[in-house]
Amino acid sequence: MSEAFLHGIILSFGLIIPLGVQNVFVFNQGASQSTLLQAAPVVITAAICDTILILVAVQGVSLVLLTFSWLTTTLYTVGFFFLLYMGWAIWKSEPTASQNEEQTITIKKQIAFAASVSLLNPHAILDTIGVIGTNSIQYIGAEKWAFTFATIFVSWLWFIGLAFAGRILGKVDASGKRIQLLNKISGVIIWAVAFYMLVKLFT
Repeated sequence: MSEAFLHGIILSFGLIIPLGVQNVFVFNQGASQSTLLQAAPVVITAAICDTILILVAVQGVSLVLLTFSWLTTTLYTVGFFFLLYMGWAIWKSEPTASQNEEQTITIKKQIAFAASVSLLNPHAILDTIGVIGTNSIQYIGAEKWAFTFATIFVSWLWFIGLAFAGRILGKVDASGKRIQLLNKISGVIIWAVAFYMLVKLFT
């Protein structure tokens, strides 16, 4: 069982560390929010979405995406338009703390964006199915659960760490110029991923 747990940790770190839309958004929110607690909705939502995708992949239910190609095409199309919008929203966002009367709206947007970059991200979904789902096949019973728990544990730990790292940047950047630059870079990265998805639609 310890081997399965270690396998899950190494595999999930390898998948989650590379720069992607989800990581960029979580780090960005950690830096932009006035406190780490205000970035919690993003962290929790992203981690829960990853947990759901992992559980679905391990159970083999998500293989339906590989069976019906039109589902993948739909996912790429919806993801493309959403990422265009999200890139623009982050590009023009200002590094200022939210006003109290806007806090509820801000939290809703955080949750909606975090869920979208997790569940409308074809690469994340297909990687979860193709890599985590496939690797879990070799385990049964307690070993499979150990492997699954390890991948979920790394996901939660990583998102908390990303938000914390972003908050450190936010604290040392009193002028907000670095966060403003981060917003621009984040927007460009998100747009780049969106257009990459568009290319995949026609290839």
